[in-house]
Amino acid sequence: MSLQAVPSIWDRERIWVTIGAIALIFLAAIESLAVTTVMPVVSAALDGEALYAVAFAGTLATSVIGMVICGAWSDARGPRGPLYVAVSLFIAGLLISGFAFSMEQFLVGRLVQGLGAGGETVALYVVVARLYPSQLHGRIFAAFAAAWVVPAMIGPFLAGAVAEFLDWRWAFLGVAVLTAIAFVMIAVRLRALELGGGDASSVKGLGRRLLLAVVVAAAAVAVGLTADAPPTVGWPIALVALVVIGFAVVPLLPTGTLRAARGLPSVVLVRGLVAGAFFATEAYIPYLLMAEFGFTPTWAGIALMFAAFAWAGGSAIQGRFGEELGNRRIALISLVLLLVAVMSVLVTALTMASPLIVVIGWGLAGGGMGLLYPRLTVLTLAYSAPGNAGFNSSALSISDATGSSVAVALVGLGVATLGGGPAAFPLVFVFSAIVLLVAMLPGFRLGHGAELG
Repeated sequence: MSLQAVPSIWDRERIWVTIGAIALIFLAAIESLAVTTVMPVVSAALDGEALYAVAFAGTLATSVIGMVICGAWSDARGPRGPLYVAVSLFIAGLLISGFAFSMEQFLVGRLVQGLGAGGETVALYVVVARLYPSQLHGRIFAAFAAAWVVPAMIGPFLAGAVAEFLDWRWAFLGVAVLTAIAFVMIAVRLRALELGGGDASSVKGLGRRLLLAVVVAAAAVAVGLTADAPPTVGWPIALVALVVIGFAVVPLLPTGTLRAARGLPSVVLVRGLVAGAFFATEAYIPYLLMAEFGFTPTWAGIALMFAAFAWAGGSAIQGRFGEELGNRRIALISLVLLLVAVMSVLVTALTMASPLIVVIGWGLAGGGMGLLYPRLTVLTLAYSAPGNAGFNSSALSISDATGSSVAVALVGLGVATLGGGPAAFPLVFVFSAIVLLVAMLPGFRLGHGAELG
C-alpha cells in the first residue's frame, strides 16, 4: 500500500475540516478554562455570589436541549446545518454574557451559550462519524483533546490576568470573535464535502424528546437556583427536581443506562458520573485557592494549567495505545487517578496544607480525564450505525451535561446551606469522591463496540 493510500486526519480531503474542528474545540477549551477562572470575579462584580453554581449548571443544563435537537437534526439531514446554528448560538451567548450588567443578564447569556455548545459538540461528533473512517476516530478525538494544550498554557493565566488587569468581559468577548473566525474556516470547507444524507424517520418522536430535554434543563437549573433559597425550602425543591430529571432523562439515553447495562449504556453512564465528579470539584478549586490561600485570579488560573496539560497528555496516550491498554484497564487507571486527585484536594481543604498539593493533585485528575474521555467517545461511535450516530452522540453528551449540571448544582446548594467558608469545601470534594466510587461499576462494563473488529 502506498503512503498516499494510508488514511489520515491530515489528508487533502479532511485537513481543513480537521483544522477548523480543532480550532472550535480549542476555543471551547479557552472559554471553559476562562469561565472557571473568572467566575469568582464575575459573581463579585455583578453581585451574584448566590448564583455562582447556577452560572455553571445552567449552561450545562441548556446544552442538553441543543444536544437533542442537533442529534436528531444531524441524523435526519446531516450535520452541516446543525453545526452552523449551534456555533452561531455559542457566539451569541458569549456576546450576551460579555456585555451583561447584571447577574441575571449574564445567566441569560450562559443559557444561550449552553444551547450552542451542546449542539456544536454533537454535530462535530457526527461530522467525524460521516467524514473519517473508523480507524481514524481515536486519532481525531486525541487531536481534539490535544487542542487543550495551548489553552492549558495560556487559558487560565490569560483569563485571570484579563480579569485582574483589564476587564473580565474580554474573557467572553475575545472568545466570541475568535470563534467566528474558526466558524468561517470550517463552514467554507464543509460546503464542498459530501457528508451523506439523512433518514427523515429519525425525527420521529423528536417533539417528545425535545420536551423531555427542556424538562431536564429546567429541573437542573431549578436545583442550582435553590442555593438562593432557605435550606428548608431549597432541599425539598432540589430533591423533587432530581426525581424529575431521573424520569425525564431516561428516554434520551440508551436503554439500560441507569442500571449500568453492559456496552453503550455503561459508556454513557460512566461519562455522566465522571463529568459530575470532575467539574463539581474543578468549579470550586479557584474559589478554594482565592478564599483560603489568598491566590489572585491570575495565580488561581495557573493552578488549573497543569490539569489541562495532563488532559492533553492522557488523550495522546489513549490515541496511540488505547487498543493495547483495553477499555477496562483505561477505566480503572482513569478512575483511580481521579479519586486520588479529589482526595488530595480534600486533604488540603481539611488541613490547610500547601496549595501545591492541589495543583499537583488536580494534574492527576486531568490525566485521568484525558485518558478516559476520548475513549468513551470512540466507543460510542463504535456502537453506532450511520442512522443513530446522532442519537448516540447526543446521549453521550446529554449524560455528560446532565451529570455535570446536577453535580455542580447540588454542591452549590450544599455550600450555601453551610454558609460558605472553610467548612463548605470538604463537602464538595467528599461528594465527588463518592460519585467516582459509584462509577467503578459501569467502568468495568464498557465492552468493546466494533472498534476491535
